[in-house]
Amino acid sequence: MENKSEKIIPTVALRDSVVFPYTEFPLTFGRRRSNNAIKAAFSGSSQRLLAVFTQKDPRIAEPNQEDLYQIGTLITLENILETDGTTIAIARGLRRVKLEEIVQNEPFLLAKISEIPEIIEETPEVKALSNHLINEYRRAFNLGKSIDIMVLMRLSSGVSPAELADQIASSLDLKTKEKQDLLETIVVKDRLKKVNDYLSQEIKILELEHSIATKTQERFEKEMREAVLRERKRTIEKELGELKEDEEVADLKQRIRQANLPIEVKKKAEKELSRFSQMPPMSPERPYIENWLDWICSMPWNKTTPNNTSITQAAKILEEDHFGLKKVKERVIEYLAVMKLKSKKQKPSKFKKNKESQKKEDTSPSILCFIGPPGVGKTSIGKSIARALGRKFIRVSLGGIRDEAEIRGHRRTYVGAMPGRIIQGIRNAGTKNPVFMLDEIDKIGSDFRGDPSAALLEALDPEQNKEFSDHYLEVPFDLSEVMFICTGNILDTIPPALRDRLEIITFPGYTEEEKFHIAKEFLWPKQVQAHGLEKIEIQDEALYEIIRRYTREAGVRELERMLAMILRKVAKRKAEGKKIKEQVGLKEARKFLGPPKYSSVLAEKKDEVGMATGLAWTEAGGEILFIEVALMPGKGHLILTGHLGEVMKESAQAAFSYARSHWKALGLKENFSKNLDIHIHVPEGAVPKDGPSAGVAMAVALISALSKIPTRRDVGMTGEITLRGRVLEIGGVKEKVIAAHRAGLKTVILPKENKKDLEDVPQKVKKDIEFVFVSDLGEALRVALCHRKNNQGKEDLGLKKNQKANFSQPLLAS
Repeated sequence: MENKSEKIIPTVALRDSVVFPYTEFPLTFGRRRSNNAIKAAFSGSSQRLLAVFTQKDPRIAEPNQEDLYQIGTLITLENILETDGTTIAIARGLRRVKLEEIVQNEPFLLAKISEIPEIIEETPEVKALSNHLINEYRRAFNLGKSIDIMVLMRLSSGVSPAELADQIASSLDLKTKEKQDLLETIVVKDRLKKVNDYLSQEIKILELEHSIATKTQERFEKEMREAVLRERKRTIEKELGELKEDEEVADLKQRIRQANLPIEVKKKAEKELSRFSQMPPMSPERPYIENWLDWICSMPWNKTTPNNTSITQAAKILEEDHFGLKKVKERVIEYLAVMKLKSKKQKPSKFKKNKESQKKEDTSPSILCFIGPPGVGKTSIGKSIARALGRKFIRVSLGGIRDEAEIRGHRRTYVGAMPGRIIQGIRNAGTKNPVFMLDEIDKIGSDFRGDPSAALLEALDPEQNKEFSDHYLEVPFDLSEVMFICTGNILDTIPPALRDRLEIITFPGYTEEEKFHIAKEFLWPKQVQAHGLEKIEIQDEALYEIIRRYTREAGVRELERMLAMILRKVAKRKAEGKKIKEQVGLKEARKFLGPPKYSSVLAEKKDEVGMATGLAWTEAGGEILFIEVALMPGKGHLILTGHLGEVMKESAQAAFSYARSHWKALGLKENFSKNLDIHIHVPEGAVPKDGPSAGVAMAVALISALSKIPTRRDVGMTGEITLRGRVLEIGGVKEKVIAAHRAGLKTVILPKENKKDLEDVPQKVKKDIEFVFVSDLGEALRVALCHRKNNQGKEDLGLKKNQKANFSQPLLAS
């Protein structure tokens, strides 16, 4: 029931603070209106009354009535102290009051308030709640809560439930809104319940903190006690002359002795062990030194695998594991031969040589780098090389590595520091002369953490890797006996400095015949065993069909997947209890694999005007490329489409300029391009294309369109052209020729300078294809464009009657 007695007294707004009745407390005021209100209240009536209300938003500097909670506290000022514009007041809470109206804003707030009487029910429940609350309050004090001892003694001696609730509420660690809620709870029983709940939560937190502190203290005391006892033990043993080494120190000392370390490494290891032994057991640096010593002792400083495999046996192993790859196998055999001769030469003789002469005789091995399209056996041949040499094999994939520390390790002062991947691989192998394959070296990245390819420069330089320095080990390790083999798909992304240290061996794409033998001799038996089958054969014609109609790749990965698909179908039928044939024929292969994915021949079905067949090189091997030219009325614009790169666009522009500058020799009008737009398109527009080698094909297609002479559908061509019509040398000849053979082309036009590259082309391909080597575009046009006999029995270029070709220049003349 609300008391209607009203008073008008000075009022102060509080920020982030709630005042409860029955409590004594200090208050600090700094705002002008608050200071004025304090002075007015203190110098006013003898009771020195002041009303305090909490702000809803503490950020408001000059609050009004709507900015204040409507329930506050009437306080009396015991004393005040003014210092530098701040007033400190010692006050005591009296009663709850309600803010009726602010009647004055300046120079201080003057408000009309009404007192709110407490609603107290003297019931057993209220008494029980009061007893429980005081007991919990004592418990909180025992758990370490900061409580004024005088207040605790006063509450324990017996006070009213209202005072008990307010006194404890004022000491709780609550948010302003929660405290205001307690202040606005007029019914004492409800207030006791809320205070009980808040106090219980605080006690749980205090118990958890006390438990954590106790456990931490116990552990600390135990560690300190053990450290003191251990130190006393050492002192006593030293005095008695019975001092024994720590077990860990003794174990590490024995491992250093057995590791057969180089002299400089051994000195450093012993120095670190001495530091380790003098450190207290709980020193944070002790685990770092222990881990470093473990790595040092685990490295194979002088352990090597004997190279006792004969050259004949090595050649046999390489032939067993891989079909073809003649150059690679030949290079590995050469490597083995040189190694055997060196080992014989370096055997001790009667006459000792000095170190300088010995160094001069040592010839450092080359670092092999296999470059080729995916799926041609670059990685797998590394394992075969290791088996042929009788060495351990380590493979590390460098694809996507961006941190230089992956190669050279981290400094051992860092948490979680480890050596780089090279040292880790050597340790795992257990020998210092393994075959170490660095896979996907062309896919190394670089960012703010460093450039891993730069870190490889030392490891892959035979002149420097005798003393390879890993950041973690901090001592040189000899990598000169390691046979490093790198693999990649392209050379362009390998930095020049790193590429200079590598001996590049190119892996070409496989021919149809090579794929057939690989599938029959290696892939099919491997997949039969992998699928839990036995005595399943596959007909030759089925294999050829899969190679021609279901795969289109330089390697054999897709081919292996097709064979696996067939065997999965066979395995399923066998698991279902159905009868299966012991031989997979053409009919079964088509049934299991579904409709063919590719046509057997990619070449055009008939001769076309404005169409030429180019040859391209990709990361996945060689491909044929169709170039189409369309003519339309216009203003002499050249339109290029098909996702072409800048270099390829320039080739098209060079072909156009060539046609314009040689208009007379080509039998064209002088200003033929004035009212003509030319559109050059390379199909498969979603695939990016670039490079200069399509220049000849673009020029032939353009001249065919302008002269209306069809191009031969069975002719493929490649070569870069100049404005003078010269045909320049290009790369990737073997892959391009194999692609032409795969597509069913019968004639291939190549630059004359590329004649030397035919040595790498398989003999079967050379038998099926006629090669024409040209040095200028005129020679290419005579082969690529269709010729027919005229009335005089001479070869004609197929020009219309009103077109005349100038045969004075060697362009279209036969």
